[in-house]
Amino acid sequence: MSGAASAFSASYAEARRKFLQAAEEAGLAVEAKAHPLPGLEGEPLAMDVARDGHPSASRLLILTSACHGVEGYCGSGVQVDALRDAAARARAADAGVAVLYIHGLNPFGFSHFRRTTHENIDLNRNFHDFSAPLPQNVDYRELHPLLVPPEWPPSAQNTQAIQAYVAKHGEKAYQSAISRGQYEFADGLFYGGNAPSWSNLALREVLRTHGRRAGRIAWIDVHTGLGPSGLGERIYAGRDSAACVARARSWWAGEGRTPVTSIYDGSSTSAFLTGMMFTAAYDECPQAEYTGMALEYGTVPVMETFQALRGEQWLNRHPDAPADVAAKIRADMFKAFYTDTDAWREQVLAQAREATKQAVEGLAG
Repeated sequence: MSGAASAFSASYAEARRKFLQAAEEAGLAVEAKAHPLPGLEGEPLAMDVARDGHPSASRLLILTSACHGVEGYCGSGVQVDALRDAAARARAADAGVAVLYIHGLNPFGFSHFRRTTHENIDLNRNFHDFSAPLPQNVDYRELHPLLVPPEWPPSAQNTQAIQAYVAKHGEKAYQSAISRGQYEFADGLFYGGNAPSWSNLALREVLRTHGRRAGRIAWIDVHTGLGPSGLGERIYAGRDSAACVARARSWWAGEGRTPVTSIYDGSSTSAFLTGMMFTAAYDECPQAEYTGMALEYGTVPVMETFQALRGEQWLNRHPDAPADVAAKIRADMFKAFYTDTDAWREQVLAQAREATKQAVEGLAG
């Protein structure tokens, strides 16, 4: 990798080293919330937190990576690049904006090339009041027996059954049925859990510690896997409020800019989701005016992404799989959520730099 693209890494351990080094060079202390399990290579895992700015700053920008584990290969690079950007850090300081970097929201998935946590939970479907009834996903229930077959690669019969479902209902309906979140099958895809995950609880602690003094909070959460390759879709991440959507669009959209899409009006490539992570900002920082978005970078066609996720879920059920099969599945996951070219990485960074600059300006305005 060359130039700014050197902020990215090929393993969790490398990504963590680069983040810690960038924070140290920026003069920032890092709090490590140690994960209870080791990484794929036996390395220690942690949710690492660095704050750049006054502890009582009234304006706070949160920049997060690896909500969905393997997507951290992109998000970590964005964070390392931002920490290395002295001019951008100075602009935020001059505007009175503190920046909170949360590296590796789901470090287990990051290291193990999984989208989910060690509990097999999709973190962005895990933010519910678990004392209340959970959403039902009857469409997923129909697909569940097909999605993770007993053998991998899937049989011709299994492949034909999936193709028949897509032909009947459409690709968008297939995506929605699988990805919106389900709470019935703990060994299935996009499982939201029946209790808060480790990452959920750790993140809430961070938000309470760093967000409770802020009057205005912005949150950019970096994702990958949906949309055209290299395009950073700006997906509104907040409550279904016309005023909040308008504020997000005034910051991040406009003439000549990428539009801010929404799951509420159907403009996003993402399906309508349940249990989303952004709700923690309202829960833990109720005093703050909150504005958030998911910066979602495209990689490969969505059906290829879902195929990789199916294989990874099969591997999770078959930890004794042959080494070559496991390696191929992890390689497919890496490809589905990260494009290993300098051109793609440069696209990612250019759009992330613009979005973070706009967030600082929006918070200060």
